[in-house]
Amino acid sequence: MKPGNNGSACACVHKLRRQPVKTSTALRRLRLVSTPEAISFLLLLVCSVLKRTTDFNAVPVMGSIHGVLFILYVVFWADARNKVRWSNGRGLLLLALSVLPTGGFFADRMLRAEERTVAVTDTAAATA
Repeated sequence: MKPGNNGSACACVHKLRRQPVKTSTALRRLRLVSTPEAISFLLLLVCSVLKRTTDFNAVPVMGSIHGVLFILYVVFWADARNKVRWSNGRGLLLLALSVLPTGGFFADRMLRAEERTVAVTDTAAATA
């Protein structure tokens, strides 16, 4: 058997204390990608309008940037959903916000509040 993994109460407590950190990290990653994803979406919309009204065509570049950020958002959303165990409604709301032009800003605000709640819970658990 490996040291520290012998099924003792200490090992169980250690696992319980590590879970909020994983949750906090998952929320932070999702929050940090939500704002750039929203900005890239807005810039893509501006580039689309400029493409139709002028000779300026930045849609391929902006589309690629937005695509990468959107994929990161969905991957981080799935990770956070598994770790936080959101209700179906909350999980779908955060996913739906990623396809609205300014939704990422609202997602950032919601996730920031949830991060604070997890941090307070983590601090309370650590002092108990």
